[in-house]
Amino acid sequence: MSIKLSESPTTTQPLLGATLEELTAWVVSKGQPAFRGKQLHDWIYNKGVRSLADITAFSKQWRAEIADTPIGRSTLHYNSEAPDGTVKYLLRLSDGEIVETVGIPTFKRGGKSSRKYARNPSSNSSPNSLERLTVCVSTQVGCPMACDFCATGKGEYKRNLSRSEIIDQVLTVQEDFGERVSNIVFMGMGEPLLNTKNVLDAIRALNQDVGIGQRNITVSTVGIRSRIREFAQHHLQVTLAVSLHAPNQALREKLVPTARSYPIEDLITECREYVEITGRRLSFEYILLAGVNDLPEHARELAKLIRGFQCHVNLIPYNPITEVDYKRPQRQSIETFVDILKEKNVAVSVRYSRGLEADAACGQLRVANSNN
Repeated sequence: MSIKLSESPTTTQPLLGATLEELTAWVVSKGQPAFRGKQLHDWIYNKGVRSLADITAFSKQWRAEIADTPIGRSTLHYNSEAPDGTVKYLLRLSDGEIVETVGIPTFKRGGKSSRKYARNPSSNSSPNSLERLTVCVSTQVGCPMACDFCATGKGEYKRNLSRSEIIDQVLTVQEDFGERVSNIVFMGMGEPLLNTKNVLDAIRALNQDVGIGQRNITVSTVGIRSRIREFAQHHLQVTLAVSLHAPNQALREKLVPTARSYPIEDLITECREYVEITGRRLSFEYILLAGVNDLPEHARELAKLIRGFQCHVNLIPYNPITEVDYKRPQRQSIETFVDILKEKNVAVSVRYSRGLEADAACGQLRVANSNN
Protein backbone atom coordinates (compact mmCIF):
# COMPACT_ATOMS: atom_id res chain seq x y z
CA MET A 1 0.00 0.00 0.00
CA SER A 2 1.36 3.41 -0.91
CA ILE A 3 0.14 6.90 -0.21
CA LYS A 4 0.29 9.62 -2.85
CA LEU A 5 -0.35 13.11 -1.60
CA SER A 6 -1.13 15.90 -4.03
CA GLU A 7 -0.30 19.54 -3.52
CA SER A 8 -3.95 20.39 -4.15
CA PRO A 9 -6.10 20.43 -0.96
CA THR A 10 -9.06 19.19 -3.01
CA THR A 11 -7.30 16.00 -4.08
CA THR A 12 -4.96 15.42 -1.14
CA GLN A 13 -5.45 12.06 0.50
CA PRO A 14 -5.73 12.36 4.31
CA LEU A 15 -2.66 11.33 6.26
CA LEU A 16 -4.60 9.14 8.70
CA GLY A 17 -3.99 5.54 7.67
CA ALA A 18 -0.48 6.08 6.36
CA THR A 19 2.37 4.00 7.79
CA LEU A 20 5.44 5.39 9.52
CA GLU A 21 7.44 4.72 6.35
CA GLU A 22 4.89 6.56 4.19
CA LEU A 23 4.74 9.53 6.55
CA THR A 24 8.53 9.68 6.59
CA ALA A 25 8.65 9.64 2.80
CA TRP A 26 6.10 12.45 2.73
CA VAL A 27 7.97 14.77 5.12
CA VAL A 28 11.21 14.14 3.21
CA SER A 29 9.43 15.04 -0.03
CA LYS A 30 8.58 18.36 1.65
CA GLY A 31 12.26 19.05 2.35
CA GLN A 32 12.16 18.04 6.02
CA PRO A 33 14.54 15.66 7.84
CA ALA A 34 13.41 12.03 8.09
CA PHE A 35 12.93 12.12 11.88
CA ARG A 36 9.96 14.41 11.33
CA GLY A 37 8.11 11.35 10.02
CA LYS A 38 8.24 9.68 13.43
CA GLN A 39 7.09 12.89 15.08
CA LEU A 40 4.19 13.16 12.65
CA HIS A 41 3.24 9.53 13.24
CA ASP A 42 3.22 10.08 17.00
CA TRP A 43 1.09 13.21 16.81
CA ILE A 44 -1.45 11.57 14.51
CA TYR A 45 -1.84 8.17 16.18
CA ASN A 46 -0.89 8.74 19.82
CA LYS A 47 -1.79 12.38 20.45
CA GLY A 48 -4.79 12.45 18.13
CA VAL A 49 -3.96 15.80 16.55
CA ARG A 50 -6.68 17.09 14.23
CA SER A 51 -4.70 19.66 12.26
CA LEU A 52 -1.07 19.85 11.16
CA ALA A 53 -1.13 23.47 12.32
CA ASP A 54 -1.37 22.18 15.92
CA ILE A 55 1.83 20.10 15.86
CA THR A 56 4.08 22.22 18.04
CA ALA A 57 7.09 20.01 17.31
CA PHE A 58 7.15 21.57 13.84
CA SER A 59 8.25 25.12 13.11
CA LYS A 60 5.53 27.73 12.66
CA GLN A 61 6.72 28.38 9.14
CA TRP A 62 6.43 24.74 8.03
CA ARG A 63 3.10 24.32 9.84
CA ALA A 64 1.78 27.25 7.81
CA GLU A 65 3.04 25.67 4.58
CA ILE A 66 1.33 22.31 5.18
CA ALA A 67 -1.73 23.52 7.10
CA ASP A 68 -4.10 22.65 4.23
CA THR A 69 -3.04 18.98 4.16
CA PRO A 70 -5.88 17.09 5.88
CA ILE A 71 -5.21 14.56 8.59
CA GLY A 72 -8.62 13.00 8.10
CA ARG A 73 -10.48 13.69 11.33
CA SER A 74 -14.24 14.18 11.52
CA THR A 75 -16.16 16.65 13.67
CA LEU A 76 -18.54 15.64 16.42
CA HIS A 77 -22.13 16.32 15.36
CA TYR A 78 -23.88 14.83 18.41
CA ASN A 79 -23.39 12.25 21.13
CA SER A 80 -25.56 10.60 23.75
CA GLU A 81 -24.77 8.36 26.70
CA ALA A 82 -26.89 5.45 27.91
CA PRO A 83 -27.19 4.65 31.63
CA ASP A 84 -24.77 1.72 31.18
CA GLY A 85 -22.02 4.10 30.01
CA THR A 86 -22.31 3.27 26.31
CA VAL A 87 -21.92 6.37 24.13
CA LYS A 88 -23.25 6.86 20.60
CA TYR A 89 -21.46 9.41 18.42
CA LEU A 90 -22.72 11.07 15.25
CA LEU A 91 -19.65 12.18 13.30
CA ARG A 92 -19.80 14.70 10.47
CA LEU A 93 -17.48 13.80 7.61
CA SER A 94 -15.68 16.19 5.27
CA ASP A 95 -18.46 16.02 2.66
CA GLY A 96 -21.20 16.67 5.21
CA GLU A 97 -22.39 13.07 5.52
CA ILE A 98 -22.92 11.77 9.05
CA VAL A 99 -21.92 8.34 10.33
CA GLU A 100 -22.51 6.66 13.68
CA THR A 101 -20.04 4.91 15.93
CA VAL A 102 -20.40 3.56 19.47
CA GLY A 103 -18.05 3.43 22.45
CA ILE A 104 -18.80 0.51 24.77
CA PRO A 105 -17.00 0.52 28.13
CA THR A 106 -16.77 -2.55 30.34
CA PHE A 107 -16.25 -1.71 33.99
CA LYS A 108 -14.46 -3.73 36.61
CA ARG A 109 -16.61 -5.42 39.22
CA GLY A 110 -17.79 -2.76 41.61
CA GLY A 111 -17.07 0.08 39.18
CA LYS A 112 -19.81 2.55 38.32
CA SER A 113 -21.44 2.01 34.92
CA SER A 114 -20.93 5.55 33.72
CA ARG A 115 -17.95 7.43 32.33
CA LYS A 116 -18.44 10.31 34.77
CA TYR A 117 -17.97 7.97 37.71
CA ALA A 118 -15.04 6.15 36.16
CA ARG A 119 -13.28 9.46 35.51
CA ASN A 120 -14.09 11.20 38.79
CA PRO A 121 -11.56 10.41 41.55
CA SER A 122 -13.92 11.85 44.19
CA SER A 123 -16.60 9.27 43.38
CA ASN A 124 -16.97 5.94 45.15
CA SER A 125 -15.57 4.20 42.09
CA SER A 126 -11.87 3.99 41.31
CA PRO A 127 -10.77 6.34 38.49
CA ASN A 128 -9.28 3.21 36.91
CA SER A 129 -12.51 1.20 36.99
CA LEU A 130 -12.63 0.78 33.20
CA GLU A 131 -11.62 -2.75 32.27
CA ARG A 132 -12.15 -2.70 28.53
CA LEU A 133 -13.18 -0.17 25.89
CA THR A 134 -14.76 -1.46 22.69
CA VAL A 135 -15.60 0.60 19.61
CA CYS A 136 -18.37 -0.45 17.25
CA VAL A 137 -17.15 0.86 13.89
CA SER A 138 -19.13 1.75 10.76
CA THR A 139 -17.75 1.03 7.28
CA GLN A 140 -20.38 2.70 5.08
CA VAL A 141 -22.76 5.65 5.22
CA GLY A 142 -25.96 3.64 5.32
CA CYS A 143 -26.12 0.01 4.22
CA PRO A 144 -27.29 -1.61 0.97
CA MET A 145 -28.12 -4.97 2.57
CA ALA A 146 -31.59 -3.85 3.75
CA CYS A 147 -32.00 -6.40 6.57
CA ASP A 148 -35.63 -6.21 7.65
CA PHE A 149 -34.95 -5.90 11.39
CA CYS A 150 -32.11 -3.35 11.17
CA ALA A 151 -32.52 0.42 11.40
CA THR A 152 -29.48 1.08 9.19
CA GLY A 153 -30.94 -1.03 6.40
CA LYS A 154 -34.15 1.02 6.49
CA GLY A 155 -32.29 4.16 5.47
CA GLU A 156 -30.58 5.23 2.29
CA TYR A 157 -27.18 3.87 1.36
CA LYS A 158 -24.77 6.67 0.43
CA ARG A 159 -21.18 5.46 0.02
CA ASN A 160 -18.22 3.55 1.41
CA LEU A 161 -16.11 5.08 4.15
CA SER A 162 -12.43 5.72 3.46
CA ARG A 163 -9.70 4.17 5.58
CA SER A 164 -9.19 7.47 7.42
CA GLU A 165 -12.91 7.77 8.17
CA ILE A 166 -12.88 4.28 9.70
CA ILE A 167 -9.76 4.86 11.81
CA ASP A 168 -11.06 8.26 12.91
CA GLN A 169 -13.99 6.63 14.69
CA VAL A 170 -11.64 4.69 16.97
CA LEU A 171 -9.49 7.76 17.72
CA THR A 172 -12.62 9.80 18.47
CA VAL A 173 -13.86 7.33 21.08
CA GLN A 174 -10.38 6.95 22.55
CA GLU A 175 -10.06 10.73 22.85
CA ASP A 176 -13.49 11.20 24.42
CA PHE A 177 -13.08 8.46 27.01
CA GLY A 178 -9.49 9.38 27.75
CA GLU A 179 -8.68 5.66 27.65
CA ARG A 180 -6.96 3.34 25.20
CA VAL A 181 -9.33 1.38 23.00
CA SER A 182 -8.81 -2.35 23.55
CA ASN A 183 -11.33 -3.95 21.20
CA ILE A 184 -12.92 -3.12 17.84
CA VAL A 185 -16.00 -4.65 16.26
CA PHE A 186 -16.84 -3.84 12.64
CA MET A 187 -20.55 -4.11 13.40
CA GLY A 188 -21.74 -0.55 12.86
CA MET A 189 -23.39 0.90 9.78
CA GLY A 190 -22.64 -0.88 6.51
CA GLU A 191 -21.35 -4.17 5.12
CA PRO A 192 -17.56 -4.41 5.64
CA LEU A 193 -16.96 -6.90 2.82
CA LEU A 194 -18.44 -4.45 0.31
CA ASN A 195 -15.63 -2.09 1.33
CA THR A 196 -12.87 -4.65 1.71
CA LYS A 197 -9.83 -2.62 0.66
CA ASN A 198 -10.50 0.27 3.01
CA VAL A 199 -11.41 -2.13 5.81
CA LEU A 200 -8.15 -4.05 5.34
CA ASP A 201 -6.15 -0.80 5.24
CA ALA A 202 -7.89 0.37 8.41
CA ILE A 203 -7.23 -2.93 10.20
CA ARG A 204 -3.54 -2.69 9.33
CA ALA A 205 -3.31 0.85 10.70
CA LEU A 206 -5.36 0.08 13.80
CA ASN A 207 -3.11 -2.88 14.50
CA GLN A 208 0.33 -1.51 13.59
CA ASP A 209 -0.07 2.23 14.19
CA VAL A 210 -2.74 2.51 16.90
CA GLY A 211 -1.56 -0.69 18.61
CA ILE A 212 -4.71 -2.81 18.85
CA GLY A 213 -4.11 -6.55 18.54
CA GLN A 214 -5.74 -8.28 15.60
CA ARG A 215 -7.21 -10.89 17.94
CA ASN A 216 -9.15 -8.05 19.57
CA ILE A 217 -10.77 -7.09 16.26
CA THR A 218 -14.00 -8.63 14.90
CA VAL A 219 -15.30 -8.12 11.37
CA SER A 220 -18.99 -8.83 10.84
CA THR A 221 -20.55 -9.64 7.46
CA VAL A 222 -23.99 -10.68 6.29
CA GLY A 223 -22.26 -12.79 3.66
CA ILE A 224 -21.26 -11.65 0.17
CA ARG A 225 -20.56 -14.35 -2.42
CA SER A 226 -16.83 -15.14 -2.68
CA ARG A 227 -15.86 -12.27 -0.33
CA ILE A 228 -15.42 -14.51 2.74
CA ARG A 229 -13.09 -16.76 0.75
CA GLU A 230 -11.15 -13.72 -0.48
CA PHE A 231 -10.96 -12.31 3.06
CA ALA A 232 -9.51 -15.61 4.27
CA GLN A 233 -6.60 -15.30 1.85
CA HIS A 234 -5.20 -12.41 3.91
CA HIS A 235 -4.67 -14.78 6.86
CA LEU A 236 -5.54 -12.18 9.48
CA GLN A 237 -5.85 -13.02 13.15
CA VAL A 238 -9.16 -11.16 13.44
CA THR A 239 -12.44 -12.88 14.24
CA LEU A 240 -14.93 -13.18 11.38
CA ALA A 241 -18.59 -13.03 12.42
CA VAL A 242 -21.23 -14.02 9.86
CA SER A 243 -24.73 -12.60 10.38
CA LEU A 244 -26.88 -15.67 9.73
CA HIS A 245 -30.17 -14.92 11.54
CA ALA A 246 -32.01 -17.92 10.08
CA PRO A 247 -31.45 -21.68 9.75
CA ASN A 248 -32.90 -22.05 6.24
CA GLN A 249 -32.98 -20.19 2.94
CA ALA A 250 -36.67 -19.25 2.91
CA LEU A 251 -36.60 -17.56 6.30
CA ARG A 252 -33.25 -15.93 5.63
CA GLU A 253 -34.56 -14.36 2.43
CA LYS A 254 -37.42 -12.84 4.41
CA LEU A 255 -35.06 -11.29 6.96
CA VAL A 256 -32.09 -10.57 4.68
CA PRO A 257 -33.38 -9.72 1.16
CA THR A 258 -29.93 -9.89 -0.46
CA ALA A 259 -29.76 -13.58 0.53
CA ARG A 260 -31.90 -14.35 -2.53
CA SER A 261 -28.77 -14.34 -4.66
CA TYR A 262 -26.67 -16.36 -2.21
CA PRO A 263 -28.13 -19.72 -1.08
CA ILE A 264 -27.49 -20.48 2.57
CA GLU A 265 -25.82 -23.79 1.68
CA ASP A 266 -23.26 -21.94 -0.45
CA LEU A 267 -22.66 -19.47 2.36
CA ILE A 268 -22.00 -22.26 4.86
CA THR A 269 -19.63 -23.95 2.40
CA GLU A 270 -17.65 -20.72 2.11
CA CYS A 271 -17.59 -20.43 5.91
CA ARG A 272 -16.16 -23.94 6.16
CA GLU A 273 -13.47 -22.96 3.65
CA TYR A 274 -12.65 -19.90 5.73
CA VAL A 275 -11.95 -22.07 8.77
CA GLU A 276 -9.86 -24.48 6.70
CA ILE A 277 -7.78 -21.65 5.20
CA THR A 278 -7.25 -19.58 8.35
CA GLY A 279 -7.39 -22.21 11.09
CA ARG A 280 -9.53 -19.77 13.08
CA ARG A 281 -12.93 -20.35 14.58
CA LEU A 282 -15.77 -18.51 12.88
CA SER A 283 -18.70 -16.90 14.71
CA PHE A 284 -22.32 -16.82 13.60
CA GLU A 285 -24.47 -13.90 14.69
CA TYR A 286 -28.13 -14.83 15.14
CA ILE A 287 -30.65 -12.17 16.16
CA LEU A 288 -33.57 -13.82 17.96
CA LEU A 289 -36.98 -12.53 16.87
CA ALA A 290 -39.95 -13.70 18.92
CA GLY A 291 -42.07 -16.22 17.03
CA VAL A 292 -40.04 -15.76 13.85
CA ASN A 293 -36.72 -17.59 14.21
CA ASP A 294 -36.54 -18.49 17.91
CA LEU A 295 -38.57 -21.71 18.01
CA PRO A 296 -37.13 -25.09 19.08
CA GLU A 297 -37.33 -26.39 15.52
CA HIS A 298 -35.22 -23.43 14.39
CA ALA A 299 -32.55 -24.30 16.96
CA ARG A 300 -32.44 -27.91 15.80
CA GLU A 301 -32.27 -26.87 12.15
CA LEU A 302 -29.47 -24.41 12.92
CA ALA A 303 -27.44 -27.05 14.72
CA LYS A 304 -27.75 -29.38 11.75
CA LEU A 305 -26.78 -26.63 9.29
CA ILE A 306 -23.50 -25.64 10.95
CA ARG A 307 -22.29 -28.91 12.44
CA GLY A 308 -18.93 -30.37 11.56
CA PHE A 309 -16.58 -27.37 11.67
CA GLN A 310 -15.11 -24.95 14.20
CA CYS A 311 -17.69 -22.28 14.89
CA HIS A 312 -19.55 -20.46 17.64
CA VAL A 313 -23.06 -19.01 17.75
CA ASN A 314 -23.73 -15.59 19.28
CA LEU A 315 -27.44 -15.26 20.02
CA ILE A 316 -28.60 -11.63 20.17
CA PRO A 317 -32.08 -10.91 21.55
CA TYR A 318 -33.71 -8.41 19.20
CA ASN A 319 -33.30 -4.70 19.93
CA PRO A 320 -36.47 -2.84 18.92
CA ILE A 321 -36.66 -0.19 16.20
CA THR A 322 -39.69 1.91 15.26
CA GLU A 323 -39.89 0.81 11.62
CA VAL A 324 -41.01 -2.80 12.26
CA ASP A 325 -43.06 -4.76 14.79
CA TYR A 326 -40.65 -7.55 15.67
CA LYS A 327 -40.50 -8.45 19.35
CA ARG A 328 -37.73 -9.61 21.67
CA PRO A 329 -38.19 -13.24 22.80
CA GLN A 330 -39.07 -14.12 26.37
CA ARG A 331 -36.17 -15.32 28.50
CA GLN A 332 -37.56 -18.88 28.55
CA SER A 333 -37.53 -19.03 24.75
CA ILE A 334 -33.93 -17.85 24.71
CA GLU A 335 -32.89 -20.42 27.31
CA THR A 336 -34.63 -23.22 25.43
CA PHE A 337 -32.85 -22.23 22.20
CA VAL A 338 -29.52 -22.25 24.03
CA ASP A 339 -30.19 -25.62 25.65
CA ILE A 340 -31.01 -27.26 22.31
CA LEU A 341 -27.82 -25.96 20.70
CA LYS A 342 -25.75 -27.16 23.65
CA GLU A 343 -27.38 -30.59 23.45
CA LYS A 344 -26.28 -30.69 19.81
CA ASN A 345 -22.71 -29.79 20.87
CA VAL A 346 -22.84 -26.30 19.38
CA ALA A 347 -20.77 -23.66 21.16
CA VAL A 348 -23.20 -20.85 22.00
CA SER A 349 -23.48 -17.67 24.05
CA VAL A 350 -26.10 -14.96 24.47
CA ARG A 351 -25.08 -11.35 23.90
CA TYR A 352 -27.34 -8.78 25.46
CA SER A 353 -26.59 -5.54 23.63
CA ARG A 354 -25.43 -2.40 25.39
CA GLY A 355 -26.63 1.16 24.79
CA LEU A 356 -30.30 0.31 24.25
CA GLU A 357 -31.56 3.54 25.79
CA ALA A 358 -29.37 5.65 23.49
CA ASP A 359 -30.41 3.75 20.33
CA ALA A 360 -26.81 2.54 20.19
CA ALA A 361 -27.45 -1.19 20.43
CA CYS A 362 -27.01 -3.79 17.71
CA GLY A 363 -29.37 -3.07 14.80
CA GLN A 364 -30.36 0.40 16.03
CA LEU A 365 -27.84 2.55 14.16
CA ARG A 366 -29.28 4.57 11.31
CA VAL A 367 -28.25 7.22 8.83
CA ALA A 368 -28.69 10.60 10.45
CA ASN A 369 -30.04 13.61 8.64
CA SER A 370 -27.00 15.79 8.05
CA ASN A 371 -29.21 18.86 8.26
CA ASN A 372 -30.12 18.20 11.88
